[in-house]
Amino acid sequence: MPQHFRSVAVIAALAAAGTLAACSSSPQSSSPTGTGSTTASTTSAAAAAVVEPLVLYAAEGYDSVMAKAFTAKTGIPVKLDDDSTGPLLTKVTAEKNNPQWSLLWVDGDTAFASLDQQGLLAPYKSATASLNAEGLALQPADNAYTPTGTTVMAALIYNAAKTTAVPATYQDLDGAAYTGKVGMNDPSQSGPTFPFIAGVMNQLGGESNGVAAGEALFSKLKANGLHVYPTNGDTLHALETGQIDYGLIQSSAAIGEVLKTKATANFQPKIVYLPKSTLLPGVIGIDKGADATVQAEAQKFIDYVLSPEGQAVMQTGDPTGDSLFWPVVNGVTALTGVPAFPNAFQTLDPAFWGPLEGQINSWFDSNIK
Repeated sequence: MPQHFRSVAVIAALAAAGTLAACSSSPQSSSPTGTGSTTASTTSAAAAAVVEPLVLYAAEGYDSVMAKAFTAKTGIPVKLDDDSTGPLLTKVTAEKNNPQWSLLWVDGDTAFASLDQQGLLAPYKSATASLNAEGLALQPADNAYTPTGTTVMAALIYNAAKTTAVPATYQDLDGAAYTGKVGMNDPSQSGPTFPFIAGVMNQLGGESNGVAAGEALFSKLKANGLHVYPTNGDTLHALETGQIDYGLIQSSAAIGEVLKTKATANFQPKIVYLPKSTLLPGVIGIDKGADATVQAEAQKFIDYVLSPEGQAVMQTGDPTGDSLFWPVVNGVTALTGVPAFPNAFQTLDPAFWGPLEGQINSWFDSNIK
C-alpha cells in the first residue's frame, strides 16, 4: 500500500477508535487511569482537523471555477496561483529544493516529462477515471502525470477578409505572400508554444536532426517578418487589429475566436490545420515532496477533474477558450464548435523533447524574438 494511503488509513482508524472510546459506557475499561474519554476526544478532533490547503499552480482558463467546485464538493481548500505556463514552470524550477505547490496543471506533457526525470512528481493513476483511447495513449507508463483533455498546436487562424492565400505547409509561410503577416506566441511565456516548435522540429527532421532543421525554418520565417507575441490573446489581438493576417496559436483559442466573432467586411477569422499539427494534452501532476495528507488530497482533486462532474466544470469554465478541448474521458463529448478529432496529428515523445525545452527556448529568445 502506498505511503499516503497508509497514512489516511491510520487516521481513519484513529478516528474510529476515538469514537468507540468516547461512546463507551465504561471509560475505565479502555483506560485504567480514567483518562480514556479525554484522550479519545482529543484524537477524534485531531483526526477531523487533518485538512491542509492544496496549492494549485495552473494555466487553464477553467482552473478557478474548478478549484471552487472541488472545495464545495470536498471541503478541501485550494489556493490557486493562476499564471501563464512559462512563469509557473520558472517558479517550479526555482522552488525545486523547497516546493510551494501541491499540483501543477498546464498544457503540454513535455514539461512534465522533464520534471519527472528530475524526480519531482509523485506517480498516481486514478482508479475511478475512465480514460478513452486518446487518454490512455497520453498516460505515461510510470503514471507521473495525468492527461485531462487535449488541444492541437498549432491551429493557423487567418483573416479571410484580407487575404485569400492559405498555406499548405509550415514551409509555405516563408513565401512572399506571407511576408510580415505571420505571428506566433513566445515559448518562454506560452506553454503551448514549445510543443509547437518541437513538433515542427520533429516533423522536419525527427529526433536525430530535427532541432537543426527547425532552427533553419524559424530563422527563415524571422527573416520573412515573423512577429512574436507573448501568448494566444496577444497574437489574436494583433490579428484583430490588422498587425498580422495569420496567427499560429492553440486550437482552443482559435476556435473560440471564430465562435465569438461576428464576421465583418474587415475581419473574418478562419482556421486551417497544417499537416502533422501536434497534439497538446492538458496535464496535471502532484508534487513528490508534499506530505502524505496533501498528496492524498491532490489525488482526490485529480479524481474530481476526471469525473463527469469535473469534466462538466472544465467545459463550462471557459466556453470560448480552454473549454474547447477534445475530451480524454469516456462518455464526454466535445463542445459544439470543436471539429472532429484530428486524425492527422502527430504526438511527440515527451521524454525526448521535454529536457530540450530550456535549450530550444533560449535559442528562440536569442534568435527569433
